[in-house]
Amino acid sequence: MQEQHNTSLPENAYRELKAGEQYEPVMPTNSKPREVTPYSVIMGLVLAIIFSAAAAYLGLKVGQVFEAAIPIAIIAVGIGSIMGKKNMLGQNVIIQSIGASSGVIVAGAIFTLPALYILGLEAAFWQVFLSSLLGGLLGILLLIPFRKYFVKEMHGKYPFPEATATTEVLISGEKGGNQAKLLAVAGLVGGLYDFIVGTFGLWVDTVSTRVTEWGTMVADKFKVVFSINTSAAVLGLGYIIGLKYALIITAGSCLVWFIIVPLVGSLAEAIDPAVMASLLGVTSDEIAQHPEQIFTAESLFTYIGKPLGIGGIAMAGIIGICRQGGIIRQAVGLAVSELTGKKDATVTTERTQRDLPMKLILSVLCATLISVFVFFHFGLLDNWTQSIVAILIVFVIAFLFTTVAANAIAIVGTNPVSGMTLMTLILSSIVLVSVGLEGTTGMTAALVIGGVVCTALSMAGGFITDLKIGYWLGTTPKKQESWKFLGTLVSAATVAGVMIVLNEAYGFTGKDALVAPQANAMAAVIEPLMTGGKTPWMLYFCGAALALVLTSIRVPALAFALGMFIPMHLNAPLVVGGLVAWFVSTRSKDEATNKARFDRGTLIASGFIAGGALMGVISAVLKFADVQGGLAAWAQSSDNGIAHWVLSAQQFLGEWTPSKGAEWTALVMYLVIIAYFAWHSLKAKAEKE
Repeated sequence: MQEQHNTSLPENAYRELKAGEQYEPVMPTNSKPREVTPYSVIMGLVLAIIFSAAAAYLGLKVGQVFEAAIPIAIIAVGIGSIMGKKNMLGQNVIIQSIGASSGVIVAGAIFTLPALYILGLEAAFWQVFLSSLLGGLLGILLLIPFRKYFVKEMHGKYPFPEATATTEVLISGEKGGNQAKLLAVAGLVGGLYDFIVGTFGLWVDTVSTRVTEWGTMVADKFKVVFSINTSAAVLGLGYIIGLKYALIITAGSCLVWFIIVPLVGSLAEAIDPAVMASLLGVTSDEIAQHPEQIFTAESLFTYIGKPLGIGGIAMAGIIGICRQGGIIRQAVGLAVSELTGKKDATVTTERTQRDLPMKLILSVLCATLISVFVFFHFGLLDNWTQSIVAILIVFVIAFLFTTVAANAIAIVGTNPVSGMTLMTLILSSIVLVSVGLEGTTGMTAALVIGGVVCTALSMAGGFITDLKIGYWLGTTPKKQESWKFLGTLVSAATVAGVMIVLNEAYGFTGKDALVAPQANAMAAVIEPLMTGGKTPWMLYFCGAALALVLTSIRVPALAFALGMFIPMHLNAPLVVGGLVAWFVSTRSKDEATNKARFDRGTLIASGFIAGGALMGVISAVLKFADVQGGLAAWAQSSDNGIAHWVLSAQQFLGEWTPSKGAEWTALVMYLVIIAYFAWHSLKAKAEKE
């Protein structure tokens, strides 16, 4: 018989406990819920594979990795309902915990390892796989000693936004509902929409002001360009992020594209070419020979905006570390008490507070560090001194930054892992150069080291969300911790394979390449450090100074700096998605109705993200297998009905060129998908008690 339990969170779930008050989870401590079953493990692994592929594509395309916990929880609940399963709360938590390994492993891998391809270095499957796997294992092992501090000792003091949303989804699943159908429909709509663009190319995925004559004139003369990506996946991502953070991110883009780039462009003719060359990091000959290429808005963004963003991202990471000193001290104290046995014996008998034994954690941690050392020494460096230095860098930085990552997730739901990894790369490069490691070998080693650290920090931040969900609902922590290792293994293998396929299909450099903004930042930072080239320290410094100013006025510096670094066309649609979220949640005077509409929109947005991203991976596989060429030829054939309609419309409107016709078509279709999104969200009605 399955264990019966409550279907509502206790009243004190989200507030601080009073003196002597205890929190009793949904599945009580003395209960024995079904958690780890063949169904929950297999379902968790399947979702880990699917979302690893989807998150890798979307992250490399726009630089934002969506959090997989919420959509995976929705799918787990929906499938359980369709199959008529009852009392699935314990199993659904395990499904979510295993599946959520996808997003965190993907973030750790794609923020760093594509830089190997960008720099023209070797990047074998086993390098990407081991970097992701070992980093993920380190993140799990280093976080477990801090679990009680974050999820129990600080109960009610941290909001845990993502964990809260996921917990509410899992709780609502116990009450019944048919959310999986809505998610599937949204996934189908968003997936087909993006698949048509990616495979058939009936319209473009980015529209800019250059589509008009006046827009081209303004871009050429004043260096002012506005552009927007029209994919359903990015639209859904903006909805999930929300209007506040979308505006902050896009404000960073506006500062660069509408102020800094036009200002530098206006000075191009007035400043001495040698001075301008020094500012942009190019040679005077390049300016003299190709001024039309150097002084475009897009090129000036690369030369000026990106380094400013890199400096801001790095400083945001430093600020995060400085704020976490006390947390490290307190959490280490709890871990030491576990190891030395200085604790109440009754704690170990409580199912809901039972972690993996500390001695086992230390043993596995030592084995993992030895594996990392072997990987570095025999796979990258072949020098004992350099290998020892590399493993010390990994352990010290991963340990120090673990609490920063966990605290960031606990407070704002955003992990500043890219900023911390940038700092890791800069520090490790300087240290490795001092021990004689440089050139291409040095770049490869530093990037793989950065990949291990980045994945460890990403896992630490993501796993604390899973453990907090388990704490609220009453899952056995030991089981979550044990099976997280398997989810990490599967996700690491998946992301390594997907990254290689995407590199073959699209590449990370050149026209129409995947943006991979964080990896490009890593490549831009590490190449001059390792090859003796010119590093734009002044621009880094200016970006860092701006981050300090933003922090002082309580503006999220990391979000703003990412906006400066990521191209405008990938940030602007986040605001569109945020506006849709604001619109659907404010149309009614009844707050319950507004909440129901917003929640329905969240499901649709999750479907857009998952469907669009998965179809993007399928499109990449087709292109990789050279199937896409035949489909594109069919779509572009004048005998094809759809293509004939598009060409006829272009001829009717006369002045359009085929490329501009594709842009106008994209704009119309984008308005259609936005209208559908809002209309479908507004159909929700408040639940009756």
